[in-house]
Amino acid sequence: MKTALVIVDMLNDFVDGVLANPAAADIVAPIAALAEEARQRDDWVVIYANDAHHDGDLEYDVFGVHAVEGSQGAAVIQALQPQPGDIVVPKRFYSAFTQTDLEATCRVHDIGRMVIVGQHTNCCCRHTSYDAYVRGIELVAVSDATCVFQPLFPDNYQQGQQDALDYLATIYKAKIVDSASVF
Repeated sequence: MKTALVIVDMLNDFVDGVLANPAAADIVAPIAALAEEARQRDDWVVIYANDAHHDGDLEYDVFGVHAVEGSQGAAVIQALQPQPGDIVVPKRFYSAFTQTDLEATCRVHDIGRMVIVGQHTNCCCRHTSYDAYVRGIELVAVSDATCVFQPLFPDNYQQGQQDALDYLATIYKAKIVDSASVF
């Protein structure tokens, strides 16, 4: 069994673009360190789950046009660029499993555990976690390498992040750890 480090939506549009999230700056370094360590281990796979939207996608009704497939906004930020051997899963919905090849990727690589990092703890990380959970994949969410969309929590960001992590732990049995405790 292998572990997948799943890096969710660390894209230009979500870090400093049309849906800029100030909280994302704080999670870049922990994600980079986790990815570097994971790449050194034979029993780990690094997977990027990236919005890559098409005209008329449902998310546009909620968040407006963002992360259009092939655009600079849909590219992974420079500090976290995928490396040879990493897997990139383009997605058009909140969950990285919905209408993607992530399930097949998990079978091919014998993924039994997912370590979830990136954006947004209460949305794309949450929906991806649900789909992993119902497939019997053990979950770990990294508290200092995930973040909620700070503009939705102008006065209570920390509470919003904690509530999102608590949800993952309570409903999907995710183990919540900080980045120093992953390996």
